[in-house]
Amino acid sequence: MPSFDVVSEADMIEVRNAVDQANKEISTRFDFKGSDARIEQKEFELTIFADDDFKVNQVKDVLINKLAKRNVDLRFLEYGKQEKISGDKLKQFATIRKGVTGDLAKRIVKQIKDSKLKVQASIQGDTVRVSGAKRDTLQEVIALLKKEVSDAPLSFNNFRD
Repeated sequence: MPSFDVVSEADMIEVRNAVDQANKEISTRFDFKGSDARIEQKEFELTIFADDDFKVNQVKDVLINKLAKRNVDLRFLEYGKQEKISGDKLKQFATIRKGVTGDLAKRIVKQIKDSKLKVQASIQGDTVRVSGAKRDTLQEVIALLKKEVSDAPLSFNNFRD
């Protein structure tokens, strides 16, 4: 029985490359001369360091540009509050979302069932497995989800015949 998985995962290699490129650009830019502006990455968490609020936003802009050039969807990033560290320096956390959350998974299953297509959808951890008798109906489900779910970056993998 043909099936596929609906997942929400960023390409972490591309994220790492974008962070490295952003740090390289920040170190060579004139407006960051003499400042402690940088981005650090630990697994699925980015930490942005800068001297003031304006520079934090500039570092985020550089990061966003590098992620966009590497085809990493910006909806994966979820920014936290800015925190003051020693003196007048600031840091801001950004987490990289991984997996389909419970609410989103329930919404995806509901939209699939409301579409009256002859497929079954089931939540399996942080993925949603969709299976059906015909390959064409599965492709219709993919088109439906691409159109209907716009607030989260979805990808479709593990397509089996």
